[in-house]
Amino acid sequence: MSRLTICILVLFSLALGLVLPSWLKEDKQLNLPETEEAWIPNYQAQKMKSTLYDKSGQINHQVYAEKMENYDLLGFTLFKQPSYLLYAQTLHSWQVDAKEGTLYEDQRLQFETDVKVTSLNKEGYVQTIRTNFIEVNLTDKTMYSDQAVEIVGPNYVINSNGFTANLETQRYELLNHVKTVYQPSASH
Repeated sequence: MSRLTICILVLFSLALGLVLPSWLKEDKQLNLPETEEAWIPNYQAQKMKSTLYDKSGQINHQVYAEKMENYDLLGFTLFKQPSYLLYAQTLHSWQVDAKEGTLYEDQRLQFETDVKVTSLNKEGYVQTIRTNFIEVNLTDKTMYSDQAVEIVGPNYVINSNGFTANLETQRYELLNHVKTVYQPSASH
């Protein structure tokens, strides 16, 4: 290696050594306030009730929660003790109750802990779904769970490890069927 190459490498290393700490320090200072600010809710509500309508003016869904916190920078809203009414275009409407819920910007709702989904149509094939986790896609009116679920109908109980459902078409698919108990009603 020539002296010129060694001198250039030494000068470059020296310049990089002087500038690098200031680059790293600036990045840390910029990220810290953003992180702290992101965890402060933009707004909060106690005993919140909200009704959302579709383009034709029909009720699309309603939500009630003991407590709600919105985090704009993080892109989600947290609910404590949510009760969520979802109205499908058909006659099938559903109520979802849970201890916790999260609404994401992409219109996904995740419910956790003691989740109970109840059909408001007494003639429906499925009346109640119980699980500890369920995700509802509000855009395409579908539900999904990868947890143990209990699905109760008029004369049966189905246990499965996960399921998918289309709330509009009332089509259900068990991901890992465990057991079904069927008890026909007595004829008079």
